[in-house]
Amino acid sequence: MTVAESAPGLPAMVDVEVLWERLTRVEERVRHAVAARRATDPEPDDPYRGQYLTPDAVERVLESRDAFAPVPSYGAEPPSYVTEPGSRLGRLARSFGLAELDVELLLVAMAPDIDARFERLYGYLNDDLTRRRPAIGLALELCGLPAAGSGRFRFQPSAPLVAGGLLEVTDPERPLLSRTLRVPDRITAHLLGDDEPDGRLRGLAQVPAPGSTTRNGRVHDDSTRDDDRPEAHRIAAALATGSGLVHLLDRGGDPSGLAVEALTAAGRRPLVVDIAALAAAGDRAAELVRTLAAEARLTHGGIVLGPLEALAPERPEGARLLASLCTAVSGTPLIAYGKKNWDPLWTRDSPVPVAVLPPGPAGAARRWRQALAEAARSVGLPDAQAPADDDRLIEATASYRLDSDQLRKAATVASRLAVLEGRPVHPDDLRTAVRAQNGAGLERLARRIEPAVGWDDLVLPPATRTQLTELALRARHREQVLGQWGMRPGGGRGRGVIALFAGESGTGKTMSAEVVARELGMELYVVDLSTVVDKYIGETEKNLERIFVEASDVNGILLFDEADAIFGKRSQVKDAHDKHANVESAYLLQRMESFDGIAVLTTNLRANLDEAFTRRLDVIAEFPIPDAEQRLALWDRCLGTSIPRDPALDLEFCAARFELAGGSIRACAVTAAYLAAESRAPLTMDQLVTAVLQEYRKLGRLVLESEFGPWLAKERERGKR
Repeated sequence: MTVAESAPGLPAMVDVEVLWERLTRVEERVRHAVAARRATDPEPDDPYRGQYLTPDAVERVLESRDAFAPVPSYGAEPPSYVTEPGSRLGRLARSFGLAELDVELLLVAMAPDIDARFERLYGYLNDDLTRRRPAIGLALELCGLPAAGSGRFRFQPSAPLVAGGLLEVTDPERPLLSRTLRVPDRITAHLLGDDEPDGRLRGLAQVPAPGSTTRNGRVHDDSTRDDDRPEAHRIAAALATGSGLVHLLDRGGDPSGLAVEALTAAGRRPLVVDIAALAAAGDRAAELVRTLAAEARLTHGGIVLGPLEALAPERPEGARLLASLCTAVSGTPLIAYGKKNWDPLWTRDSPVPVAVLPPGPAGAARRWRQALAEAARSVGLPDAQAPADDDRLIEATASYRLDSDQLRKAATVASRLAVLEGRPVHPDDLRTAVRAQNGAGLERLARRIEPAVGWDDLVLPPATRTQLTELALRARHREQVLGQWGMRPGGGRGRGVIALFAGESGTGKTMSAEVVARELGMELYVVDLSTVVDKYIGETEKNLERIFVEASDVNGILLFDEADAIFGKRSQVKDAHDKHANVESAYLLQRMESFDGIAVLTTNLRANLDEAFTRRLDVIAEFPIPDAEQRLALWDRCLGTSIPRDPALDLEFCAARFELAGGSIRACAVTAAYLAAESRAPLTMDQLVTAVLQEYRKLGRLVLESEFGPWLAKERERGKR
């Protein structure tokens, strides 16, 4: 019975037929070798043969002159993989640069994995029934090659079979000819028609199915994808020129999806690597790199690697891992992506650089619609509740900057929120979902505030409200104006929006920043100056840099309260302290201009800010002390509707007489509320005036009868009692 006859259940495919044909020839060689061995064996039927060595057998070994029985030379047979160029065996030979001898040796080593009969036959030929795989000496014998010939060099670490991961040489403690040969299971499975990636790469690499997208090493269904980016075809053209290494510089676009499109356009099978898992592999990283390279070459694929920041190539261990991967996949397309420029010192070869820009408003809207449609299907949202092309949803996402993975997660969270309440997706669901994507890095450097106030809670002059509206407008449309229309070109300028809120303490600057954050569906991050300012030279700049880096990846507003403490004027240099203070200001001037996020600076003394900052500000909002009408509105809103009020409560008197800012009015209202709670009665005018007197003393202001009128005398009498 032949090999082909022993495997009737396998599919009748060209690849399998070619493989069976070649293994049949290996079987014929084994039959010939067994017959020759038995012809010269005085005890061929000894049941314990291969388990011991008698003195007579030793004598026969010493008298033997011929190393091997004659076996037909491999060169006499036609190279089937050449005659079948479309077969898997033929493609494997070309991909790994195998000669015909290499193919023969590979088939000899692989035979026991396909037909169990070869195990016993090889045990007999090895003269050791426990060794059921071919040794190097036996493989050379079956190919008709002398043990001392050049064939033994086909098993060196640098030889194509071994270096390519097609053949493993085990038992290194044995002499070379006695070392066992083993073909990895993935190689055998591939030649038999299996296209699943190597099991050792599970959790590390995935193959995206047609109609899917990839985000940060993970594959997701995206059957609604309809954008065909020309950049993908340009990258595919670059790969066709022989440039196997491409670096996509992420400028806010979708580099991982673009890499998959480019490889597909080039006729390659994309293999998307989870770079974080590779970086965390530790001692297994080198083995995984070899397995990954073999998988890519085996399946005529290309590797997508990123974001590179997760690998930290600026560190020695990260650079070594990246260099080893690039060396291992030499000749195979490797598309890496990240937010930093490629350092030529990382690898021996330099990549083809391609900048990946944001998609623009239309492209971003299309990505959101695709993600929402995919999320609706994945969470089982009914068709009646599934999001359609609702302009309100798309408009709610205009101010967000998300990569593909964050966008997919946000769409999924928003859809789940809608399912929980049995309704269609609402813009508030999207805002909540986007906020959930903000990392915790910035929260360690700044205090996070989830906005809880809106425009109705603000009492401001019309001019100030107009400036706040402009800030929200700039944040919402900056990608179109600064990106698509190019209104801030050159000079390394970022796409950030910087605003200054100037006014006395308590005039509503922080609250206004919170209102703008809520309008944009973002969180507010208040920078704690205690975590920024450092007495050691250069540390303040490092702390600020960490804040700016984290803030650029967060959909939030960065608030520098009391900004004049770090954005102060530069002064004439008289000593080392002045010099380094000026260095801090100069650094901030440069960093604010390249910032990509949204930042608000607040100050009580605008004159203390360096004039050079003014040019870099997009919006300047003045917060004056409120007039009597505005104070009346503030008193009413600060007291709210829940606290019971005495009918004699005269808020008009408080608004007309007490020139207080909004923050002080809120403090007075809270103090009066405590007094009312203690009295277990409605809030009275006496309690309100008492709270104002306490606020005056806290502020160090004079208590004048012209302001308090008859209430001052009552308070003094109460004090005497």
